[in-house]
Amino acid sequence: MTKKLKKRLRRILLGVILFISAIIVEKLVAFIGDFVLIFYLLAYGVVGGDVIKKAVRNIARGQIFDENFLMLIATVGAFLVGEYPEAVAVMLFYQVGEWFQSYAVNNSRKSIKELMNIRPDYANVLRDGEESEVDPDEVAVGEVILVKPGERIPLDGIVIKGNCSLDTMALTGESIPRDIAVGDAVISGCINLNSVIEVEVTKEFAESTVTKILDLVENASSQKAVTEQFITRFARYYTPVVVILAAMLAIVPSIFVGGFTTWLYRALSFLVISCPCALVISVPLSFFGGIGGASKAGILIKGSNYLESLAQAEMVVMDKTGTLTKGNFEVSEVVCKKRNSEGKGIEAKEDTLSEKSAQEKLLEYAAYAECYSNHPISKSLQRAYGKEIRKEEIRGTQEKAGMGVITDWNSTKVYAGNDKLMLWLEREGILEGGNSAYHVEKAGTICHVVVEEEEAKYLGYIVISDEIKEDAKAAIAGLKEAGIRRIVILTGDAKKSAEDVAEKLDIKEYHAELLPVDKVELTEQLLKENGNNKKLIFVGDGINDAPVLARADIGIAMGGLGADAAIEAADIVIMNDQPSKIATAMRISRKTLKIVKQNIVFAIGIKIIVLILAAIGKASMWAAVFADVGVAFLAILNAMRAMKVE
Repeated sequence: MTKKLKKRLRRILLGVILFISAIIVEKLVAFIGDFVLIFYLLAYGVVGGDVIKKAVRNIARGQIFDENFLMLIATVGAFLVGEYPEAVAVMLFYQVGEWFQSYAVNNSRKSIKELMNIRPDYANVLRDGEESEVDPDEVAVGEVILVKPGERIPLDGIVIKGNCSLDTMALTGESIPRDIAVGDAVISGCINLNSVIEVEVTKEFAESTVTKILDLVENASSQKAVTEQFITRFARYYTPVVVILAAMLAIVPSIFVGGFTTWLYRALSFLVISCPCALVISVPLSFFGGIGGASKAGILIKGSNYLESLAQAEMVVMDKTGTLTKGNFEVSEVVCKKRNSEGKGIEAKEDTLSEKSAQEKLLEYAAYAECYSNHPISKSLQRAYGKEIRKEEIRGTQEKAGMGVITDWNSTKVYAGNDKLMLWLEREGILEGGNSAYHVEKAGTICHVVVEEEEAKYLGYIVISDEIKEDAKAAIAGLKEAGIRRIVILTGDAKKSAEDVAEKLDIKEYHAELLPVDKVELTEQLLKENGNNKKLIFVGDGINDAPVLARADIGIAMGGLGADAAIEAADIVIMNDQPSKIATAMRISRKTLKIVKQNIVFAIGIKIIVLILAAIGKASMWAAVFADVGVAFLAILNAMRAMKVE
């Protein structure tokens, strides 16, 4: 809780104590009227001081008819006709509702700059053969920078010396590190995982990828439209009408029939009745109830305006890795094969072993070959093998950058790697076959395994892929059932991987191999296609998703494993990483809006009836106050239904 919220809460609690004290004093010493008034005025000043200040300031600026003015004139009117408890209670209820609203928002918001941890602090630039640590802004295009293991690449450029693996998750959302070598382009924001590289800078820091991402988040946040509170819109019309009618009720009848005091009392009663107590309590409380109910279901909604917008959504755009998939990699298939006699490709299962035994042997070779690597693919192979690896049996390991590894294990040379490794083995004459002889068209990462004793022998391949979340299918089905007419995947992953996930989840539209800027451009296009009156939801989990989360009408982030920047930029956070909760959030939103509309119609309807009765003298002040409080109580009970999640 922020200091400001704590201060407001202390003021409200003090106001409650003073209010109760005033009621007790009134009951005990009713004959000392002025003394009681002082207690009520003190409670009123403590609770409503800031509302009075805002009303006066807005009046000075020409913004007269808002909810602050309505609160002020209604409560002052209550004091003038002697209804002190009503005056304080209305202001107190209003402040409690406002505090709950502010708490819900401020408790979930933190500074974007504190969480966006992709901006590099320095660059190691090589000048005259010496290394200097400087601000990235001071590095010119054409200069050479040194990037060490564990450091973030500060500027975009081309690798001119060395090779390494890069963690690109912050930019593409892809969990698999990217192997780069001399001549490859690298972009700022990626993390060097293992080896020193030298990079020739191709863009100034102001034009670098990381700077553009940060700018996109900040600019997109300012473009997001904020829905006005209903009471503010309502008060623009309701407040001036009520004030004018009250003035006319006091003046016009008294001119024709006399009895100014009687008509003034009725006019002031009219003002007291007109106080929208039920609305100022039940409307924000309904939204807060919806937000509270959502939080019980593991859904953090950062404000009532986002809850309101969610009910109007008709298009959902989703990231893939970490959103629809788990973002971790496991062995999904083990295929044992051998080269055919004609050298034309791969055929048949291993002859000498049963299929199960052959698969176990293939996994064993792969696990030993990769046992010294911390790469996610290597870890997944070791987990799939599931047995203790005796590293003392390894005679040596050689890493082939961007290809795989070569390991000497028990007098056997084991080759494990991708298609590039297989082509290299063919070029070196270790294996026979033409180009693409060992290429496999499957979604996921392919790890080929070759063993060499007297001669090289191709054993087969292992498919390592990202697992689709258990409730991903239910999530898509739930969205369609909720009336979402279009679902789109935007991902930085490979096209084949995106196609595979889209097909399994019955999603017709996807776009792959995208950078953050591409995602924003596509989202802008989809927003135009969706129309102004319909809302677009974007769901993501990585830092690379933060700009799109901020730009979409409603941004939803996966909070359990999601990046801090994505959680900050989003309007709604799914705390347990279950995409099926999106449909749950939509149901909560629609239920909450239904309750809000019920309370509005009920409160205004009863208010109009009682106002008419008061104007013609058929409703006494106490009857009017009772009706107002009763309406508020019923509206509050109805609002509390929003907290129940079905």
